[in-house]
Amino acid sequence: MTQKSPELTTGIRHFSIQLSPTPRGARLARLLATEQLRSWGLPLDPARQVIAELSANAAEHGRIPGRDFRLLLYVVADTLRIEVTDTRGDRLPTPRLPAPESESGRGLLLVDALADRWGVTPGLPPRKTVWAELTL
Repeated sequence: MTQKSPELTTGIRHFSIQLSPTPRGARLARLLATEQLRSWGLPLDPARQVIAELSANAAEHGRIPGRDFRLLLYVVADTLRIEVTDTRGDRLPTPRLPAPESESGRGLLLVDALADRWGVTPGLPPRKTVWAELTL
């Protein structure tokens, strides 16, 4: 009698899109990813917030005119992995406490609070990928 492994019978779901590193591109990343999560029947939050923060960071801090960023979502077993790759490998994200009156600078603190794991992986120069994983 042969037993099938659950990993082999469950397909890997993935979604990938390349977008302009602008506020509009970051917003579009969040909207398209939300629809993809919905089509997969997955919970929208906190994934939607993590995607929004990582995409906004790529548009703000990873921006080089003429070079897009890539959003990749994939699900393996009970884990959703979110990856945002930009072309500023020389700028590594570091969570910092902003001044209380600051209107920005809390994105990575939110990612750290919402994700089960997150990190940065260097890519082929000049790229880097900031990733986060959520247990579903």
